[in-house]
Amino acid sequence: RRRRLSECNYNVPFPLFGGVVMEVRIYNKELHRIGQMENQTSLIWTRKFYEPGNFEIHAPITDENLSLLRPGNLIGKKGSEEAGVVESIEKEESDIKNEITVKGRFLSSYMERRLIKKTVNFSGTVENAMRQLLTGAAPIPLVELGPLNGFPETVQFQATMKNLLTYETKLSKAGAIGYRFRPDFKKRKIIFETYQGKNRTFKQHENNRVIFSEDYNNLNNAIYKYNDQNFKTKVIVGGQGEGDARTYYELGGGSGLDLRELFVDAKDINPSGMTAAQYKAALLQRAQEALNEAIISETLECETEAAINFTYKVDYDLGDIVTVRKRRWGLNMDQRITELQEIYEFGSLIVVPTLGDPMPESIKWEE
Repeated sequence: RRRRLSECNYNVPFPLFGGVVMEVRIYNKELHRIGQMENQTSLIWTRKFYEPGNFEIHAPITDENLSLLRPGNLIGKKGSEEAGVVESIEKEESDIKNEITVKGRFLSSYMERRLIKKTVNFSGTVENAMRQLLTGAAPIPLVELGPLNGFPETVQFQATMKNLLTYETKLSKAGAIGYRFRPDFKKRKIIFETYQGKNRTFKQHENNRVIFSEDYNNLNNAIYKYNDQNFKTKVIVGGQGEGDARTYYELGGGSGLDLRELFVDAKDINPSGMTAAQYKAALLQRAQEALNEAIISETLECETEAAINFTYKVDYDLGDIVTVRKRRWGLNMDQRITELQEIYEFGSLIVVPTLGDPMPESIKWEE
C-alpha cells in the first residue's frame, strides 16, 4: 500500500537566519539585479518537488516597491537555489491599509509557455525524457541543461501538442525525480537541474537518519486519516480499435471481495512508429500508472519544531525521504518531503513541510 500526504508545522526562531529581516532581491528577466527590499511584512516561499514552487510577498506601497515589483521581474532571496517570477500584483489603499501583494511561481513555470509540437515516442530513462522534451521545445531564453545525474528510472510514452510543463511534472512523478530552474545571476543563465534527495529513513545506514516520533518529542497534535474508496487491484486497459478488434491488456488481480477492477481508455496512444512490443509496453505502463493512483489513502498530519533533534536544510531538505512513527496507532511510514513552505512573518520563520509518498503518482498521459 502507498500512503499519501503528511503535513507538519515547524516553528523556527528567526535567528537561524542571522536574526535580520530576510533580504528580498529583485532582478529583471535578463537576470540583472535592479534592487532589493527589506520592508516586506510577509514572505511565503513554497518549494515543491514535483512542480514549480510559488511565492507571495506583502509589503507597504512605496515608490521604490512599485518600481521593483513589476510583472515579469524575478524575486530571489539569499541562500535559495530557486527564484520566482512576478505573475500577479494587487494593490490596496485605505484609511487602515496600504499594501501591495505580489504572487508568482518559480522559474521552472516558464515551461508552461511551451508546447511539445512534434510527436515524441520515447522509451528510456525518465531523466533523459525530461531533458529531451525541454530541448525539443522552442528555446527558453537563458535556459541550459545542467549535468546528467544518470538516474535509472525508465518510462515509455507518446506525446504530441502537449504542454511542456504538464509533461515535465508527469515525468517527475513517474520517476520520483525533482526538477528546478536554478538561476546563476553572476553568469546570467538558468540551469535546468534534476535531483532525488537523500534516503534518511531509519532502515538505511548511509545517511543521517531523520525520524519524527513521540520518542524524539517532535511529533505532536497528530491527525491520522484512512480511506480505501478509490482502491483498485486490477486494470483493463484498452488501446486502439473498435469492438472485438480493439486491443486489451490486463494488469493486477484479486478474487472475491478483494477484486476491484478499473478500465482505462488509452486510445490516445498511437502505435504508429512503435513495434508491437513497444505498443504493448506503453499500454501496460498506462495500466500500471492507473494502479499506482487507485490506492488506499492514508494521511498523517502533525506539528513539531525544527529545533528539536532535526534542523531544516541541515538534517533534511526537499526531496529527502524520512521516517514517521506513531507507535500508539501502529504507524511506521517512510515518506518523501514533497513540499516545504517557508513563512517569514513578525521577525520569525515558520517552515511547513509536506510529506508525500516516495512512489510516483498517477500520470494521465492523454492530458
